Amino acid sequence: VQLQAYGGGLVQAGGSLRLSCAASGRPFSSYALGWFRQAPGKEREFVAAISRNGGSSTYYADSVKGRFTISRDNAKNTVYLQMNSLKPEDTAVYYCAARLRAFMSILPTEYDYWGQGTQVTVSS
Repeated sequence: VQLQAYGGGLVQAGGSLRLSCAASGRPFSSYALGWFRQAPGKEREFVAAISRNGGSSTYYADSVKGRFTISRDNAKNTVYLQMNSLKPEDTAVYYCAARLRAFMSILPTEYDYWGQGTQVTVSS
């Protein structure tokens, strides 16, 4: 499967962005999906994940809980990350990832496919 992430940009603190990640190839509904981010000089970290069936089967890093929402539209082969109340520490390259399992994971090593990343910059 190929993943294409987009929707990043420059936003002021307190603002919002919605990231999208479009998939092509194997049926999208076969994958659990995740968003990760990597700031300069730091390791890639987990942000949010959603199970193959979506719905209430989501999980968030503590740092984004209550501010970010992950969702998926299997008909459009797209996963979204709605980011509200953005903070400067949210600045990073954001990556979407897919794993050929029903359940989500917070470990980047457990994902099989990765998108190219989209830059999110939050100014103070």
